[in-house]
Amino acid sequence: MRHRQAIALLALVGLFVAVYLWLHAIGIGGAIKCGASGGCDVVQTSRWAVFLGQPVALYGVIGYVVILIVALAGLRPAALVQRGWSALLFGLATIGFGFTLYLTYLELFVIHAICRWCVGSAVIITVIWLIAMLEVAGRRRKTSEGAERL
Repeated sequence: MRHRQAIALLALVGLFVAVYLWLHAIGIGGAIKCGASGGCDVVQTSRWAVFLGQPVALYGVIGYVVILIVALAGLRPAALVQRGWSALLFGLATIGFGFTLYLTYLELFVIHAICRWCVGSAVIITVIWLIAMLEVAGRRRKTSEGAERL
């Protein structure tokens, strides 16, 4: 239960970061606040800031909303004993983590600029992925220990 609560909280924080970046990308949020480096503007205005015709931040918004909904749904008493919720959270987090690895690669080696907000989101999805992996591993361990007792 604590794993899913932590994932839900992290997804909510990640959602706020992604919404901030998305609002900036669509011209509603005003100037992005990123410190003196200017890396956020470079990243957010690069050709890599759009994926399949939409701002990359929109995919973050959608991803964090889906993870938040699944984590909250997985907190229902009946869902706590079902293994599928853990696997679903791990799968969603893996997709987000993989996409984040790709975006971080682009920042470091193609765009040559770092966006602090993007790094924050990358840290959040990485921690969500690690927690989801720990939950899946813990459930597998409990299942195998129960099978050994039989």
